[in-house]
Amino acid sequence: MEAALVSAATGALKPVLEKLGALAGDEYKRFKGVRGDIRSLTRELTAMEAFLLKMSEDEDPDVQDKVWMNEVRELSYDMEDSIDDFMQSVGSEDSKPDGFLEKMKNSLGKMKARRRIGNEIGDLKKQIIEVAERNARYKSREAFSKAKNATVDPRALAIFHQASELVGIDEPKAEVIKLLTEGVSTQEHVKLISIVGAGGLGKTTLANQVYQDLKGKFECQAFLSVSRNPDIMNILRTILSAVSGQLYANTEAGSIQQLIIQISDFLEHKSYFVVLDDIWDIDTWHALKLAFPVTSSGSIIITTTRINDVAESCRSRPFSGEMYCIRPLGMVHSRQLFYTRLFNSEENCPSYLKEVSEHILQKCAGLPLAIIAISGLLDNIEKAEGSWKQVKDSIGRALQRNPSIEGMMKILSLSYFELPAHLRSCLLCFSIFPEDSIIQKKVLINRWIAERLIHTEAGYSKTYEFGERCFNELINKSLIQPGEPDRFDRVMSCRLHDTILDFIISKSIEENFVTLVGVPSLMVGTQSKVRRLSLQAGKQEELIVPRGLVLSHVRSLDLFGTAVKIPSMDKFRHLRFLDFDGCRQLENHHLENVCRLFQLRYLSLQGVEKVSKLPEQMGRLWCLEVLNLIGTSVCELPASIVNLKRLVHLLINTNATLPGGICKLQALEKLNAVTVYNQSFNFLQELEQLQSLKALALDFEDYSSADGADAENESKKTIIVASLKSLGNLLSLTVWDGPELVGESLCPMPLSLRKLAVWRSIIPHVPKWVGSLVNLQKLRLELVRAEQKDFYILGGLPVLHYLALNIEESETINTPSTEEPKVTRVIVCGEVGFPCLRIFNYDSTFAVMNLTFAAGAMPKVDDLLIKFDAEKTESLGTGGAFDLGIENLPSLVKIRCRVWGDDSSRVEAEKVAIREAANAHPNRPTLYLR
Repeated sequence: MEAALVSAATGALKPVLEKLGALAGDEYKRFKGVRGDIRSLTRELTAMEAFLLKMSEDEDPDVQDKVWMNEVRELSYDMEDSIDDFMQSVGSEDSKPDGFLEKMKNSLGKMKARRRIGNEIGDLKKQIIEVAERNARYKSREAFSKAKNATVDPRALAIFHQASELVGIDEPKAEVIKLLTEGVSTQEHVKLISIVGAGGLGKTTLANQVYQDLKGKFECQAFLSVSRNPDIMNILRTILSAVSGQLYANTEAGSIQQLIIQISDFLEHKSYFVVLDDIWDIDTWHALKLAFPVTSSGSIIITTTRINDVAESCRSRPFSGEMYCIRPLGMVHSRQLFYTRLFNSEENCPSYLKEVSEHILQKCAGLPLAIIAISGLLDNIEKAEGSWKQVKDSIGRALQRNPSIEGMMKILSLSYFELPAHLRSCLLCFSIFPEDSIIQKKVLINRWIAERLIHTEAGYSKTYEFGERCFNELINKSLIQPGEPDRFDRVMSCRLHDTILDFIISKSIEENFVTLVGVPSLMVGTQSKVRRLSLQAGKQEELIVPRGLVLSHVRSLDLFGTAVKIPSMDKFRHLRFLDFDGCRQLENHHLENVCRLFQLRYLSLQGVEKVSKLPEQMGRLWCLEVLNLIGTSVCELPASIVNLKRLVHLLINTNATLPGGICKLQALEKLNAVTVYNQSFNFLQELEQLQSLKALALDFEDYSSADGADAENESKKTIIVASLKSLGNLLSLTVWDGPELVGESLCPMPLSLRKLAVWRSIIPHVPKWVGSLVNLQKLRLELVRAEQKDFYILGGLPVLHYLALNIEESETINTPSTEEPKVTRVIVCGEVGFPCLRIFNYDSTFAVMNLTFAAGAMPKVDDLLIKFDAEKTESLGTGGAFDLGIENLPSLVKIRCRVWGDDSSRVEAEKVAIREAANAHPNRPTLYLR
């Protein structure tokens, strides 16, 4: 169930309504004097929220509506802060006074709070009424039709460009035509190509050029735009008119089904070429595709879309389809387009504008729409280096109001307003980061959660999963660019095209979503109340928060650059998200007032080496959900940390000591990393009570040299093993320096375990208890040797999809001195199992490569990593290069191989053998060979 959400559209209205409901409930029934006002205010705000949501769908509301929306949104933030202050003052979790005087003082404080909330509720109600009356007073309600200046969709104009005016179109056009005209099935069935890519890359232009080249070869043709809010009836009538030659007026039908039948019957046994431009959702495609008979031999359909899921759907059954990902222009074509529009050729560009022009082109990153729009703007300003540098520094921000860039902003605006309200708010968060930032997905999603831009009632983990879906959807809609995938093909980071970032910044400033300080050519906004503060130090000697900004309502604070002067934390009373990641100038004294941030949900000090001590009163951060101390110098956590009852993730350094009382952290899901021998017996015993714990990392290295440590460590090991066996919801366990523990001590482990990673812990063989982990999906082990029985245990794991084995020493069988030592060979065949394994890493750099894949081995493995010493393969007596048998891995698509050895000829011979085996494989897997 979705809980109260903060959004760019409605501000904090949702959580305000939830909290007003709480104030009107039984828990606060002693505040009788204001309950009537609360109910009245709630009704008014509920109506306003509905209206704001409706208005937020309008791409271009009139000026007065925009002013009213901003006023209500700003008021909502102030309301939530006032209510939070009140709730904190009358219901703080540690307010248990001792003694008569303290109790009297506490009672008087709560009486003042009740009077204050009564006054504030009355004042807020008055302000809301004034805003509503002012809007009604000045907004004309006369019932007359108001003509609106319709703007032409810039995509509609793309099809009218002459081919001679287009740049960089020849290569992609040839590629698409080749996909459409080659292949044995082309003349037997309909051929479909779905062109996919971000807005402004030229999808419409490319589709039209292919259409113009080929349409003469078909009996029937149609080219039409589907758009974001399609009228299916109108689209089908347009298709029928185009393919049949009927007048549009004569295509009326009783229903959509009747139109589909008419079109399908007409096209049956005819060749047709149809372009459906700009499809935004799968349901639209599912409706339209019914009109096109699959059996019309040699026919062609081209679709264009910004959304990968739509493209995948288009190319799937019943059509024989391909997906074509349109690419940005290369630098050569970017220059050609830019300089031709401004100077007719690159040679005519004045030398003093060359450098700044190159910088502008780099910001455009090959986006034709951006190059066209920006060159149009530059054509209308003075051709002086200073003026062009200003444009370079503020491409989207300074240009948004200029008519020449209106087309680009219109296209970006289409993508933005197509998003649901919560995704728009998530997207606006990207305006916080400096240009060209690589943004980590984990930090981004934690930010969304901390600010309640996304939230569910199902708990932190489920909300995080929802955040991952939001992240993927923004990638899917081509609004953010994915970073390099990790070894599991997961996208863990992203970045933004500069032009999209500039558009997002303009929307954020317009809605007072973020205040940016230190960004070149960007003045700090006129809004004195700051909601989110991003301090970005560039070349300044010192960046200081400007005077006049009201910081008491800031919800997130981010610092980028070492020149930022860190403001005092006591100014940020209502902060939810605080990220000091990598802030080298941060020291202990900067955190003195952090305990006053009673709404703080996320605090990261990752990589801040100068911080060695946390404030003793950290336990007052009752709302804190994530605390990241990795990379700090904090060696001991304060005792009050156990009062953080909402804490979900606690990330600490190895060698850090945790206090007793950890059992109070019943919401804790992730604890990383605990140095076992540094902890007290009480801590280790209490660990088993953390039944919400899902991820745990344990380090068994002994950092102590005290007498009697060995006996004490053995006792601690016994306790931690007992605790681990009681953690029935544990999904992930990482162990360092614990070979004895991993051996057989951990039997039985919780069957819930999905990931087990063992580091610096070499064991002789795979423990039998591993075979009982029926839910295990990822496994990393370090073995003295690999034997056949080990693979039978591992192969029996039913859902294992990632396996990494590090082999440290080969096993040899003693033979007479006249003979070479015999090495045990391990053969992996079909009967061994591995039904779901997709990624297999086998590192025998320090051992003999004794592994061979036989027929039917690892049927689903598509990613293989192997490392071995070429010289040690000779001991297998193969008489030549060792045959790994990779041809027996039927699903293989990627091989990563590292061959070691001092004998360069032997190393090269092994590489040649691997290369030949990869080339002979029927899948022709990609080979990365070192």
